[in-house]
Amino acid sequence: MPRTIEQPQNARSRRTVAALLQAARELIEEQGFEVLTMAAVAERAGVSRRGAYLHFSTRGELLIALYRSLGDTEQLAASLQKVWDAPDALATLREWAEHIARSHPRILAVLRAVERARHTDPDAAELWETTLANWRKGSHRVIERLEAERRLSPPWTADTATDMLWALMSLDILDRLLTERHWSRKRLAQHLSALLEAAFVCPSGGA
Repeated sequence: MPRTIEQPQNARSRRTVAALLQAARELIEEQGFEVLTMAAVAERAGVSRRGAYLHFSTRGELLIALYRSLGDTEQLAASLQKVWDAPDALATLREWAEHIARSHPRILAVLRAVERARHTDPDAAELWETTLANWRKGSHRVIERLEAERRLSPPWTADTATDMLWALMSLDILDRLLTERHWSRKRLAQHLSALLEAAFVCPSGGA
């Protein structure tokens, strides 16, 4: 297990960490996961290798920090909080679609690189498993609310609906619609919301 990664206490260290994380993200997005080494990240960031290892003792630690930093730099946590703050189950489902459309395209390149490398790189595999687990937890929370308010349409169960909602977070779907079909994020949000509502929601007071 990696050591606990603490936030730097002084401004210089914070700038160094930020530079390393930005360099790691750029390398992944531009060249793929395979080129990501501590030496390459340090060079891109303009930091000595010794300086890089002072903040991250392994590449795995660097990746964990990068993963966590995306939540701040891309405001993923704030976007997701809008889902949990929605007033009812139907609004939660719609806000989930909005969250996927506004947030996941921002990190699609990083996610794609990690997904491609997961079969041959243990760090990528661990990061990908963490991502999938987090997505399923979120999907389950959305479906649980539908079930609690008796809005989950038959023949879905909480488990099968969670599985399907999770599966619909496929990067292939995002890539095809946004890249190949040139959908806007607004169109993606609207149609994903319509799809999820048609699939999972029964009329108020239903089964």
